[in-house]
Amino acid sequence: MTTATPAPSARARSAGRPDLVRYVAMDFWRNLRNVGNSFFVIVLPTALFLFFGASMSWSGESVGVGNVSAWTMIAIASYGAAMATTSMAGSAALEIQQGWGRQLALTAMPHSAFVLAKTVVSVAIATLPVLVLNVAGVFTVADMPTGTWLATAALTVVGALPFAFYGLAVGLTFRSDAAVGTATGLLVILSFLGNAFMPLDGVLLDIGRFTPMYGIVALARYPLTEGNLVSTSGATDYDPLWTVLANVGGWTAVFAVACLMLQRRRTARR
Repeated sequence: MTTATPAPSARARSAGRPDLVRYVAMDFWRNLRNVGNSFFVIVLPTALFLFFGASMSWSGESVGVGNVSAWTMIAIASYGAAMATTSMAGSAALEIQQGWGRQLALTAMPHSAFVLAKTVVSVAIATLPVLVLNVAGVFTVADMPTGTWLATAALTVVGALPFAFYGLAVGLTFRSDAAVGTATGLLVILSFLGNAFMPLDGVLLDIGRFTPMYGIVALARYPLTEGNLVSTSGATDYDPLWTVLANVGGWTAVFAVACLMLQRRRTARR
């Protein structure tokens, strides 16, 4: 009597699943234990919120269906989540260029599984500042309806995903450990121009509308403000949803195309 044996590909897939889960868990824990990375992704955004979003005299003033504290919390959470995906993607690009990809090729885990693992870890790390900041908001003065709270948190995480392409593009451009520092440093400037740290007016607002952080911050705030802008000068302004989505979609395409072109250039040089 003969017994059928599973196809090699099926055996490889069944053996690869535990390896993938193990790799995701180990890589997540490795990044979480990185003190510098955890500080800039989780601790710093939380400290910024507690200072600028929870302790100011105007934190309780109304904005949209919530208050200024919630408005600030959403923006700083967007910054923290984008910082997480940027640093993770930039580090992954460096790992591949420094030979880690060749090491993985000697294992049973295919390159597609490595990409999937890094994606899962990036989303998990990006979720941490959003979770911590929203918990801090609950226990301070941030206020908005529960449905709005959940919607803004989800949009914050989703909005950080384009910055994985951004981090990857910078990592492929600068082939050194300075790549991640360069990418995250630029992100601070982009966040300022993206209306994340303080309300912009006039020329700065006009310029900021064309920067990549502006779209994801405005999208995350949309359930709270419905596109209405906060202004320190008393001026009123409004962002239609289609312009916000166009900003997010446009910059996602720009970063993705940059990654594709840089990867092709890297491959052509071999």
